[in-house]
Amino acid sequence: MERANQIGFSAFETELEDFEVKKLKAFDRHARITFGGSVINRPLVHNGIVYFGSCDHHVYAVDGETGEEKWRFRTNGLIFESDIILYDNILYVGSYDGNLYAIGLDGKLKWKFRTGGEIVCGAGADEDRIYFGSRDGFVYCLESKTGKEAWRFRTGGEVDSVPSFKDSRLFIGSFDGYLYCLDKKTGKEVWRFKAGEEIYNVNPFPIHRNMIFFSSFDSNCYCVDILNGKEVWRFRTGNFGNAASPVTEEGILYVPSRDGILYALTLGGKLLWRFTARENIGPPTVNQGKIYVGSCDSNFYVLDTGGKEVWRFQSTDYVWAQPSVWGNRVYVGTWDCHLYCLDKDTGKKFWEYSTSTLLKSKRPPFSEMWGVEIRKEREEDDKEGEEKYDLNVSEGLKDEYDTESEYQVKVEYQQKMKY
Repeated sequence: MERANQIGFSAFETELEDFEVKKLKAFDRHARITFGGSVINRPLVHNGIVYFGSCDHHVYAVDGETGEEKWRFRTNGLIFESDIILYDNILYVGSYDGNLYAIGLDGKLKWKFRTGGEIVCGAGADEDRIYFGSRDGFVYCLESKTGKEAWRFRTGGEVDSVPSFKDSRLFIGSFDGYLYCLDKKTGKEVWRFKAGEEIYNVNPFPIHRNMIFFSSFDSNCYCVDILNGKEVWRFRTGNFGNAASPVTEEGILYVPSRDGILYALTLGGKLLWRFTARENIGPPTVNQGKIYVGSCDSNFYVLDTGGKEVWRFQSTDYVWAQPSVWGNRVYVGTWDCHLYCLDKDTGKKFWEYSTSTLLKSKRPPFSEMWGVEIRKEREEDDKEGEEKYDLNVSEGLKDEYDTESEYQVKVEYQQKMKY
């Protein structure tokens, strides 16, 4: 009942009980992002230069010490949660214009490859090949030097997932709910594992020995044997799904949840501790005994490995992108159209860099795809039958860009609801 009270159901506490949060439709919030200067991908730091993308269509290169711009490269679409990767001195990044771009460290285009849909998440590189997914439902493999297609693999849904690698195999999720294991040389399917809902991840799935860990919009974190695709265990998080994959460090699995909770688990799936923010929490970075993680409550948190807060930095809008640590500095992008450079030990701000516009991107409300079904009514109403109520919480969560929304309720039988 705690989370329900946070989203506006406390008024029903004495009237209704035993309700269940249900997913009403496929996740498509990311597909309706608008143009703006918001930064929602992880910065890449190389030789003192920080590379990152923005929803203003640009890739930026700025000096890591001073924040001075070195160059910018324009695509024809948003660069949303597509982290820039570096492979053999070439930067690779996907755009909502459907292209994967190969860019030199001087900011000049090497080549681009066109897919049939937006590229939401980042690519992976291995053995002179680049692997990535598209909203057209395909996993692509390209030659890294030329951009020539080596193979493509069709899934049953859009592929907003960063690939992971182990030996000769590639692992990637799809909105059809499957985790796919492919032969990375040929693109042939080895096995697939079915989760309950879409698999969406902006950072690679961690692999430890023969176990791969990933999350799904069915609100579970899974551990699967990579040799045979069989489930080892699952851990239930909250009610609103998971959009970032776990991170492993020193034998601990850190699992972010859209309920605003960061879970710390053993590799056997046992809960060690959890840290609760006020809103959706993003993928963490673990560095030298500290956990750096942002939240849609506009705070950037630093925790120790016991889950205790060390310090926080407050932005003017939500901080969900995974941060990067370089030397004594941590870099994090925010929805308020800035890249921040902070002291990693104290949170002191060294500098901030503004993208080409301070117009923030807009997105639909956080909870529009969720509803609440009442399974048990008040005892006095039970005599009248076991009719069900559906409560739509699409405006119930106070969202990072939903500042004017109010709690709304949709009721099948309004004449029966008393409040």
